[in-house]
Amino acid sequence: MKSQQTTQTMKPATAAKKLGVYLPATPAEFQEGVVSRAELNELQANPPQWLRTLRENGPHPRPVVAARLGVSIAGLARGGVTEALTTEQIDALKDAKPEWLEKERGTQAEVRKEAARLRKREAERAAED
Repeated sequence: MKSQQTTQTMKPATAAKKLGVYLPATPAEFQEGVVSRAELNELQANPPQWLRTLRENGPHPRPVVAARLGVSIAGLARGGVTEALTTEQIDALKDAKPEWLEKERGTQAEVRKEAARLRKREAERAAED
């Protein structure tokens, strides 16, 4: 008996998340359909102009905004940023250096330093065993 291969599909929201773009800014045909794994791979390998433009100029989803600002998503929320931002808006925030952004960047740096310390400690323990 032969098993039938079904095409794996995902909702547009999932595909947008995997592509790192803000779903409401994507074209209507992308938002209204389903995306197959093959289509997603093609979009990643050969992004159309709309995808290149969104990745470059935005609006960007919160995970991308947080990464570009060097803070956590929770840090964005604490700073009052709850909406998608364009590259221009992100650059303006970086230039303005509001107090909350500097504080959150410091917090994020401490979190990274602690994570590195814990990884090092675990590696040392693993080497002892």
